[in-house]
Amino acid sequence: MEIEFLGTGTSTGVPQIKCSCPVCQSADPRDKRLRQSAIVRYRGRNILIDCGPDFRQQILRASDDNIDALLITHIHYDHVGGMDDLRPYARTAHPFPVFARGDVIERLRVQLPYCFAENPYPGTPRFTFTEVHDDETFDCLGIAVRAIPSMHYKLPILGFQIGPMAYITDCKTIADEQLERIKGIPLLVLNALRIEEHLSHLSLSEALEVVEKVSPGRAVFIHFSHEIGFHATTSRLLPSGVELAYDGMKINVE
Repeated sequence: MEIEFLGTGTSTGVPQIKCSCPVCQSADPRDKRLRQSAIVRYRGRNILIDCGPDFRQQILRASDDNIDALLITHIHYDHVGGMDDLRPYARTAHPFPVFARGDVIERLRVQLPYCFAENPYPGTPRFTFTEVHDDETFDCLGIAVRAIPSMHYKLPILGFQIGPMAYITDCKTIADEQLERIKGIPLLVLNALRIEEHLSHLSLSEALEVVEKVSPGRAVFIHFSHEIGFHATTSRLLPSGVELAYDGMKINVE
């Protein structure tokens, strides 16, 4: 399996608009973070996780622009705001497969009504939706994917276990039974918004507590705000086997 991180930033991205903090002014390319998204390449399929408003820029600079399906973690704009840019993959004759919770599907039908019109405007992206339930193992184009439920403050969201990897973003709390089910997994991808505690996201210390419980072979953190600090500086605070992702980073895992 290969995972390529298209974006590792939170909803505002880094640098944040009208912010002159040292992190936002950093010249280190690892401190330049588009909104969170990733491509998982596994067993001949390229699976996109989340499609935020930076998707066009991300896919143009990706090492491979082929994608076969989309998994959506939740409805927030920084995770779905780029779906209109899927039109090269979502033709009328071949609608693009999207997997998401039922409430997410309902909201997308409201937010993108032109995609579901009986006589759509030429070039409008077309989608086929598959509803995913908590803790369900579903078939994504021949790939078995398990939906990992967690809470983004009061919003139920999904992470995904695909082969040797568990991918969980925007989580604040996750049940111990879910952590037990991924214990010892070769790769854990997990959100860690910032150093200080946050209402709806894991902080760096909270994410490290999850890593300690899961004891993965390797842990990679994502979904950072500028308050995570410099990539180079914060990386030195992490224990062995834990690292910060950055845009364009690729990882191979058995």
